Amino acid sequence: MGTQEDERIVAQMGSQEDEGLETRLLLPGEEGLPQDESGGLYTGDGSVDIKGQPVLKSNTGNWRACPFIFGFDCCERLAYYGIATNLVTYLTTKLHEGNVSAARIVTTWRGTCYLIPLIGAVLADAYWGRYWTIAAFSTIYFFGMCTLTLSATVPAFKPAECVDSVCPSATTAQYAVFFSGLYLIALGTGGIKPCVIQFGADQFDDTDSKARVKKGSFFNWFYLFSNIGALVSSSLIVWIQDNAGWGLGFGIPALFMAIAIASFFSGTPLYRFQKPGGSPLTRVCQVLVASFRKSNSVVPADSNLLYETPDKTSVIIGSRKLEHTDELKCFDKAAVISDAENKTGDFSNPWRLCTVTQVEELKILIRMFPILATGIVFSAVYAQMSTLFVEQGRMMDTTIGSFSVPAASLSTFDVISVIFWVPVYDRVLVPIARKFTGKGRGFSELQRMGVGLFISILCMSAAALLEMKRLSVAKALGLVHEDVPVPLSILWQIPQYFLLGAGEVFTFIGQHEFFYNQSPDAMRSLCSALSLLTNSLGNYLSSFILTVVTSITTKGGKAGWIPDNLNEGHLDYFFWLLAGLSFVNTVVYIFCAKMYKSKKSA
Repeated sequence: MGTQEDERIVAQMGSQEDEGLETRLLLPGEEGLPQDESGGLYTGDGSVDIKGQPVLKSNTGNWRACPFIFGFDCCERLAYYGIATNLVTYLTTKLHEGNVSAARIVTTWRGTCYLIPLIGAVLADAYWGRYWTIAAFSTIYFFGMCTLTLSATVPAFKPAECVDSVCPSATTAQYAVFFSGLYLIALGTGGIKPCVIQFGADQFDDTDSKARVKKGSFFNWFYLFSNIGALVSSSLIVWIQDNAGWGLGFGIPALFMAIAIASFFSGTPLYRFQKPGGSPLTRVCQVLVASFRKSNSVVPADSNLLYETPDKTSVIIGSRKLEHTDELKCFDKAAVISDAENKTGDFSNPWRLCTVTQVEELKILIRMFPILATGIVFSAVYAQMSTLFVEQGRMMDTTIGSFSVPAASLSTFDVISVIFWVPVYDRVLVPIARKFTGKGRGFSELQRMGVGLFISILCMSAAALLEMKRLSVAKALGLVHEDVPVPLSILWQIPQYFLLGAGEVFTFIGQHEFFYNQSPDAMRSLCSALSLLTNSLGNYLSSFILTVVTSITTKGGKAGWIPDNLNEGHLDYFFWLLAGLSFVNTVVYIFCAKMYKSKKSA
């Protein structure tokens, strides 16, 4: 897969990025294994097969294992977006929720989907490994999909239909079945999110120069297949839900989740596995405890006097040593060797004495948090695509000729935008930027994210301007107090979706690169989960802002900004609020990015 031109560009970028870096150190258990493709039959990165035995290069991993992973991710993304894209419509039309309530339920659920990756990452890194973590959470995922399908299929589980303007509320049992399925899906998708792309990267031997080039290409293909699944969901599945029924509309994604699981397990004989290297959270806690116990210790001026193993490799499995940095010196106390430890020569208790590398792991996480925090507002903007953008679209003219377009299908243009911008970024913007910055990737990860944050301002401004136009049409035609769509084509929403897709390419992919490249070697699953955490917190932030805005703007019996009849409200004010928050967030981000210091390996 991939053309020779793709590989040439990736190789060129990789060579520029690797220039000046030290050769990777052997990991424990790798002594004597080949460090390049030119010799040896076995991988040199410590990977094993399903039985824990060393694996041959010739018949495992590389591109031969990737079709099963691509198939899994494409089908899983189709299943997820088959639920997420149009969920707000199901809540308002079938469960009879109001606009604010439906938007809050969706953003809270999506936030949970991106919070649970912290659990999956810890289990994968510390105990189960990525393969078995994916297997376990995929099974939970499938049961959730089946439960949600039953809630929309079995008559006893479905709320009664509206009679004229009277819409009976769902019963407690109906809510229980629906939310059980919804949150089993959240648990399943959240558990596998931080593991799938990392497991795919595990198929390429880091000690093989040619495999490293292929790994760079892998990430591009992986993102492409993810968006293919999302594209099918936001177009075909949404149409089926709106026109053929929700039972079928939920059942098809459930079927594709079953296909995803079958695809993943089919590749087992070809996979390479990395053994779990211990809990990153435990190591963080050890540094905190050790530094507290030695709070009265004096950190030596010479950092070489701090504790570090004399071996070439780090004491942490799968991690290179990290250089000492001068920030956050209070944590250096965890690596101060006490007189008692000097006398006894016992350095084995990590709750009393930690290595410099272990201390630096914590410092890296702390330095990442300001960058992490500034991604939250962008995720709150992104959350509008599946909530208020859909509700805005439903109050517009959805007919194109004789065809009616489901409002949620407009998210197709977000996916099209992503598919458009990924090659444009790689083939056009990167070469141009490279001439000015001299960097192999053209933009640094921080610069790339900054561009995306700026685009989010334009996205929300476009949505606000469109809503102002929609309300002016409603007023001109006397439709303000009529809960009906206005004669303004839904296609006017395309710019805001297209801008959101462009912002996604810059910000979200930039986040994945940043957290992968800047994370300690043995914390990559955890840091991948942290990048997903911004999406979770962004959805929660959106729910919080909705709640506060509704509470304030409905005082005194007013309709508020976001009433059930949007013609009576001011959704444009809400969009302008998010545009303002995005502007402030971008300014704060620029300051944090300038202060950030990159990771250095020893």
